[in-house]
Amino acid sequence: MKAEAAFLTLALGLISVNFAGFCFGALQVGFYRGKCGFADVEAIVAGVITAQFFRDPSTVAALLRLQFHDCFVNGCDASILVDGSNSEKTAIPNLSVRGYEIIDQAKAAVENACPGVVSCADLIAIATRDVVFLSGGGRYDVQTGRRDGLVSAAKNVSLPGPAISVPEAIAAFSDKGLTVTEMVLLLGAHSVGIAHCSFIKDRLFNFENTGRPDPSMDPFLENILRSRCPPFATVDNTVNLDQNSFSPFTISNTYYQTVMLHRGILQIDQDLGTDPLTMPVVKNLANAFDFPARFGAAMVKLGAIGVLTGTQGEIRRSCRATNR
Repeated sequence: MKAEAAFLTLALGLISVNFAGFCFGALQVGFYRGKCGFADVEAIVAGVITAQFFRDPSTVAALLRLQFHDCFVNGCDASILVDGSNSEKTAIPNLSVRGYEIIDQAKAAVENACPGVVSCADLIAIATRDVVFLSGGGRYDVQTGRRDGLVSAAKNVSLPGPAISVPEAIAAFSDKGLTVTEMVLLLGAHSVGIAHCSFIKDRLFNFENTGRPDPSMDPFLENILRSRCPPFATVDNTVNLDQNSFSPFTISNTYYQTVMLHRGILQIDQDLGTDPLTMPVVKNLANAFDFPARFGAAMVKLGAIGVLTGTQGEIRRSCRATNR
């Protein structure tokens, strides 16, 4: 295991998709170079994330969701990490978010090397990039230089849900400065992870109050899901978002291929393949050989939403609490 971890940590430094030419605001690739003595901040984080991924491959879905939920509320400022009775963590959409302890581990590791230098917001971005690479999604250069937010309030949390329509989703992503194509690329993160049956039961048994299943769903998939998600179950089971059994923890364009086969799990997934605003993008990505690079570029754009830089915000001593 140690040999595998060492090899993949090395590979993180050797295989990359280069976005050094992209710069959003005051963010830059290699921001911490020379700021942590002789230590390589990104290599330290990679060691933590590699070990965690081998213990639990579902880490990729957890960290992707964590970054998305952080960046879509007040920008990428690590406000989701703050503990408190009314912090963002306590908002209903965030109750099932995971991965906090992974960022804690990364923070402890970098604090040991250079206290008070690396922000929690940057750790989210670096850790997510590393786990995407480990899951086969390609490596992209992370721009760093974010600072941590001072406010974390549940009342600020407003996130697009799984039943949102395509036009509503486009508007929500556009409000964050993301294009239609970038939105569809980012939803490619649904090639990993799970969904609870409660989110799809309407599609299986009472689509739009018709008393029938969603006619757009592949009948074979419908039968599988109905057996996994019976109508009167007392346990809210889960299903893989990507029904390709060979890649439940692999970031790939199989998500778009399954959508084109009417095998999307969430309503928004399937609607992407039928709505004229997004269908051409889905078709293109289903056959694209450069999906990892394009997904990486969209992740870089996501990670630049509403960032704090310079003297804004702070560098938290603990990711779970502001310094004040």
